[in-house]
Amino acid sequence: MAMAFLHHNSFTISMEFPASLSPSPPASFNLFLSIKTPRFLFVKKVNKSQQLCHCNSVSSSGQKLQESVVDDDGGGGGGDGWDGKYDDGKGQFSNLVKEHGWQVRRMVEEDNEMRSVANIQAEAFYEPLIIFNDVFFNFFEAEVLAGLLYRLRNSPPDRYACLVAEATTSDTEVKQLVGVVDATVFRDASVLEHLSGADEYLYVSGIAVLPNFRRKKVASVLLKSCEMLARFWGYKYLVLRAYEDDLGARTLYANAGYKIVSSDPVWTTSWIGRRRRVLMIKQCYLT
Repeated sequence: MAMAFLHHNSFTISMEFPASLSPSPPASFNLFLSIKTPRFLFVKKVNKSQQLCHCNSVSSSGQKLQESVVDDDGGGGGGDGWDGKYDDGKGQFSNLVKEHGWQVRRMVEEDNEMRSVANIQAEAFYEPLIIFNDVFFNFFEAEVLAGLLYRLRNSPPDRYACLVAEATTSDTEVKQLVGVVDATVFRDASVLEHLSGADEYLYVSGIAVLPNFRRKKVASVLLKSCEMLARFWGYKYLVLRAYEDDLGARTLYANAGYKIVSSDPVWTTSWIGRRRRVLMIKQCYLT
């Protein structure tokens, strides 16, 4: 596992990518990206400060998209599950989960939908500032979008998926996205030591739900979709991280079947003011 950090004004962007992919970030590219093909064309830009990498987390306080969940609906539970339908031969499933009035599918690699995903995560994880708040939010949202584009560009379709939640019924022609989660195949040795018989796992991060739809089981449905995806891809374990002091997120994950197996060492957190994280895993039964 490789890590890199980008400091941009008040933002610290933490970037993490699995050794199996070993991506090399482009020298630089414009925040306003030209999207002309399913795998996107990056517009070159001289400004070196806009260099980005495989952003598994993007946040002003560090790794928020990895450790936080913005919903806290506290739920788990059953439902209809994956409907078994595919849009094409490339693993583009129609619905992984359909329950509680929500359905989860893979994000469509299209400009408007990707910008909606970036907006949901930016709204969830951005920390407001006293001055120039709108300007810095726009920067933050652009960084989130750039990270999403980079993951899509550098990850095989069976090793990364951005999943989105929407209502099962809608009066409008275009359904509104209400939640999002990232699922990435990793093989970090420090995590694998807790996973018996596994050489890779599905890492869950960036769970975010729009404010008006929180506490309505959206996050629970997103978590269940990750489990269905792990089964489809053949991975035995799901892994995520949560802040130790975030009782709401930990309760949500526990209700979904995740168990704490380790936590950050004290000496890596307390003396630098970094919030301590716990590592949580769930075993996925493939049969």
